[in-house]
Amino acid sequence: MNTQDYHSRTSSAVSLLTKLIAIPSLSRQENITADCIEAFFAEHGIPTQRRGNNIFAVNKFFDGKKPSILLNSHHDTVPPNELYTRDPFNPLIDNGKIYGLGSTDAGASLACLVSAFIHFYENSSSLYNLVIAASAEEEISGKNGIEMLFTDPLFRGLFSMPGSFALVGEPTQLQLAIAEKGLLVLDCAALGSAGHAARNEGENAIYKAMEAITWIKNYQFPKISLLLGAVQMSVTSISTENRSHNVTPASCHFVIDVRLNELYSHEEVIEIIAKNTVLKISARSTRLKASAISPDHPVVLAGLKLGASTFGSPTMSDQSLIPLSSVKCGPGYSGQSHQADEFILLEDMNNGVSFYISLLEDLL
Repeated sequence: MNTQDYHSRTSSAVSLLTKLIAIPSLSRQENITADCIEAFFAEHGIPTQRRGNNIFAVNKFFDGKKPSILLNSHHDTVPPNELYTRDPFNPLIDNGKIYGLGSTDAGASLACLVSAFIHFYENSSSLYNLVIAASAEEEISGKNGIEMLFTDPLFRGLFSMPGSFALVGEPTQLQLAIAEKGLLVLDCAALGSAGHAARNEGENAIYKAMEAITWIKNYQFPKISLLLGAVQMSVTSISTENRSHNVTPASCHFVIDVRLNELYSHEEVIEIIAKNTVLKISARSTRLKASAISPDHPVVLAGLKLGASTFGSPTMSDQSLIPLSSVKCGPGYSGQSHQADEFILLEDMNNGVSFYISLLEDLL
């Protein structure tokens, strides 16, 4: 691919990104950016399908006998930081930077993936199909985002052949996140019995909670991931129903934030906690799983050829809800995510388009 073609693809990606920045698209309010993405594909003669605010398309010569590569990123954003000094919805290009809410997280990745998909749209000789999905509700891990797509039989069927995998676009400075921590949030209750505090009556649930919290603080899960380290547990809030100073509390409630590595399932973690404490435990969700891909996977090897390095990511993405092997990689610095006056470098856009196209050329 010559320099002029790369310039054209980058210009196309920048055009889409600026259009997306100009449209407010908070999670669950992405309908207009979904319309914009549909229109952008239509301008390039590419038919799309829509499920809620999720847009997807397949390459022109899709072959059901081949495995598929899912190119995925999201078009929802968090609310703008209160410290913004610029209009978060004005995609101003200034001094080599594109400013605006969602520019880095993850509009740049999405726009570059779309550009790469369009580049390969009419490729008929590849080893893989290409599927692109612009998903909603990623910032809140909502059920109407990528999870909705994978509950759809038509979309899920695009990945029925063994060897299918996903490339998830998030700001990683074009390094390869080959593992990502999962999340488990547990509502716990230590139960005692009420009584008059002055007479030392009852069984104080706070003390029972303290015993459990001490164990949680000190316990070390034995299986430690080379990429993600150990499972981490943190008690992040605590309360009782008491509003009187002289009543022994009958219950004490607290929340555990658990960050999992790929070596433990949610169910295993819950079982370990239950065996070592006397608590009533309720999981808010077991959807957000840790993920990992083999360092020898073709997509990882292709990225290494391009000079990328591998790492384990502590931050979550749609990887946790994608039932395929996946790698997370995209232009931009993750520290820009959710920051005031968020921006992406034009140079990062150029590098992102170039990297994605070169990566896919190696694979296809």
